[in-house]
Amino acid sequence: MKKSLAAAVSAALLAVLAACGGGESAGTLRVGTLSDSKPNAYQENGVFTGFDNELLKAIAANQNLKLEFVSTEFATLLSQVATGRFDIGSSAISQTDERRKTVDFSLPYNYQSLGIEAREGTGITDENSLAGKRIGVVQGTVSDSWLAANAPAAQAVRFPQDAATLAALKTGAIDGAIFDQATAEDYAAKNPDAKLKVVKAITTTIPHGFAVKKGNAELAGKINAGLKAVIADGTWERVHQRFEPNAPVPVEFKARKQ
Repeated sequence: MKKSLAAAVSAALLAVLAACGGGESAGTLRVGTLSDSKPNAYQENGVFTGFDNELLKAIAANQNLKLEFVSTEFATLLSQVATGRFDIGSSAISQTDERRKTVDFSLPYNYQSLGIEAREGTGITDENSLAGKRIGVVQGTVSDSWLAANAPAAQAVRFPQDAATLAALKTGAIDGAIFDQATAEDYAAKNPDAKLKVVKAITTTIPHGFAVKKGNAELAGKINAGLKAVIADGTWERVHQRFEPNAPVPVEFKARKQ
């Protein structure tokens, strides 16, 4: 009887733990992010960094949350948050109506800006010159949907991550590509031999947000509280200056005067 009772208690405990889910119940939140998307989310010397990830670290410190960053591909990131593999998605994720069907988002912490990037001599100058060109995008991103909506005559070439898109652009396998604006500018600066140029920047009003599993209001609330705090005390601006020094600071992200 004692063995049966112990087994029943053990099984009940296991069931409770299983129901609680991923990293949050164990005290550590698993964050799905990218390893190659400067300046927003990337890995350097084995450490995950970038504007989005450093901002999330500051939010976590404010809220006494522990984080574990894990690399994944953007095309699968939101589905992995939705299924509970990751507690948080951090990767300059634009909040679109379609994505809100899959996950919930934090309050906005930045806005989406895109850059059309091309090698010299391709004849690409803006969205009107993309017809008939092979244009690289990361599958499932706003760049992907923007290209389909604004240059339907272009030939979209979809890749799983930025690194593969950049490699194809440098070798001439594609004529141009669309990245986040800051990412595109970083690629042009870091690859002078490839003669890359951001031929046009496109500013949108689409907000970025950290993704959480649908219905996880507790975690979203903690992220939002921490975000408000790091905006108010100037941390947001300091992190932004570190990673995106040439980008303007929207008024809602400026530090609050005491």
